[in-house]
Amino acid sequence: MTQHNSINYLEIPVKNIERTKAFFNRVFGWRFQDYGPEYTCFLDVGIDGGFYTAKESFNLDKGCALIVLYSLSLEDTMAAVLDAGGEIIKDTFSFPGGRRFHFADPNGNEFAVWSE
Repeated sequence: MTQHNSINYLEIPVKNIERTKAFFNRVFGWRFQDYGPEYTCFLDVGIDGGFYTAKESFNLDKGCALIVLYSLSLEDTMAAVLDAGGEIIKDTFSFPGGRRFHFADPNGNEFAVWSE
């Protein structure tokens, strides 16, 4: 059941839906449900949401929110990001509670990955 006043859904702008799906499937194993050529939902990733076609990308320099993913192995995930065509934009660093790095997906969107 959806909780009142909870974050329920994310919609993320991307320049290329197919390339985005390939990247997130390869790196994180995500599955998708398409709704036309300009929208796809990601399935079973911890929160409901989707990618939609847009000309813009997002990053912290633009004041955008940071989407943070979890990994059991930062090193393995970083290698997978690079292998799939992503770019590391902030190397692994420590913070209270763990470590994380930031990457840009093939659209130029900034995400982070953290681990204990």
